Amino acid sequence: KVLADVAWRACVLERMTTPLVVGLATAAAALTARQIILSGSRYMASPRIRKHYEGGFQQSMTRREAALILGIRESSPLDRVKATHKKLMIANHPDSGGSDYVAAKVNEAKDVLLGKKKQETIF
Repeated sequence: KVLADVAWRACVLERMTTPLVVGLATAAAALTARQIILSGSRYMASPRIRKHYEGGFQQSMTRREAALILGIRESSPLDRVKATHKKLMIANHPDSGGSDYVAAKVNEAKDVLLGKKKQETIF
C-alpha cells in the first residue's frame, strides 16, 4: 500500500509540474519576444540621418566646407552638385520662408564646387 501511495503522489506531482514548467517556458518566451520587439521598434524610431556639421563657417569657403554644406563629396560630378543645390534651394529659398543666410551659403558652396569665381556674400 505504501508503494502504491508513493506512485500515486509521483503521478499527481508530475501532472502538476508539467503545466507549471510549460507555463514558465511560455512566459519566458513571451518576455523575450517582447524585448526583441521593443528593441527593434526603438531602433526603427531612431533617426538614421547623418549628423550635421557642427563647426562654424570659415572666412573663405574651401571645397571641403562647400561639400559639407551641400552634403556631398568634394569629388562629386557637376550634375550631382547642381541637383543637390537645386534640392536645397527649393527647401531653403528666402521667397518660400527660408533663410537668406542659408541660401547665400548654399549658393556660395555651389559656386566653389563648380569652380566659378567666388562671389562675396553679404554676410
